Amino acid sequence: MQDFDDFFAECDLGPRINELTGFFTATAAGKSGMPTRRPVVDTRLLPRDELLHDLICLHATRQGFFDQHYHSSIPYRLEEECRMAYALLKYARHRSAPMLLYSLGTAEGTMARTLSELSGGLIRTLSCSPNAENYKCFMAYGEPPHADFFLGPFHWLTRDVLSTDLRLAKFASGFDVVLEDTTFQMYSPNRLKQIEFVAQHLNEGGLLLLVEKFRALDENDYERREYQKDFGFKARYFPADEIERKANLVLKTMHNNEVTLAEMSRAVSAHFKHCVITWNSGNFYGLAASNCEENLNLYLSHMAEPAIPHEYVYEGDMYCRLPELAAIAREKRQEDATPRTSSNEA
Repeated sequence: MQDFDDFFAECDLGPRINELTGFFTATAAGKSGMPTRRPVVDTRLLPRDELLHDLICLHATRQGFFDQHYHSSIPYRLEEECRMAYALLKYARHRSAPMLLYSLGTAEGTMARTLSELSGGLIRTLSCSPNAENYKCFMAYGEPPHADFFLGPFHWLTRDVLSTDLRLAKFASGFDVVLEDTTFQMYSPNRLKQIEFVAQHLNEGGLLLLVEKFRALDENDYERREYQKDFGFKARYFPADEIERKANLVLKTMHNNEVTLAEMSRAVSAHFKHCVITWNSGNFYGLAASNCEENLNLYLSHMAEPAIPHEYVYEGDMYCRLPELAAIAREKRQEDATPRTSSNEA
């Protein structure tokens, strides 16, 4: 049994539920941080497909206040969310039993709720957030079928809670997919322990999907990408003073908890054999990890091409391994290729 006492104490001091509480509460309630217009999917960037069309339409009607803010803040994150949801819908069809998905820290859980509704229970989901305002948005259209919500930060959802809460007991045996969406960076840079804690909720062969903002090796590159995000994309939805307000109120604090791709790679490789980059938008990346290469490849096979203009993409080799995992794979190949000397030849 892992000892997470120090980790829980660390999370309890995280900015997300301390100095940033006011920002998240006001935004989740729609009292501040709202875009001047609702973000909508640019369907020209995605395949023409009836299932995808239905997903986009339902997702649009289920968006709450925080998702409107979020999808107006990160270039083409809304299109990527629909791309991921579409791949998960198709991935779930290969299963003989309902797929269980945990979407941790994802505001009102729009994507998770949409997947549960659209799949008719083929995908059963659990979302979590520390904000009651997000839960209110989650329930705005009535109690959703096959979708649940845990009101609290992600580190409060322990295995004991899952096994003792009658409403959540159906998830106690583990999830087939866990999605972490820009949550870890709101608590600390301790990716090793964060991933260890979340990985215990994942079934053998399950998928861990990560969406995070990363530090760049060159701080100038990081700043240039931030400038592109703010004035090439966010300016379509927010006035300049609102962009500056968030940068001072939230982004500087969040930056202290960001890690590099190499640091994330080392944290992931402690628990997973396979991890690839699935998406890139400036300083933001999407990752998919698993200990089952077959399941990972099946999920990737259902992903459409990234729905984002090329000028926002700085990772040219999509579906490449993370640096640390790639190095480990190279070492293993070299070991396998090295002739072994038998004891009688010594």
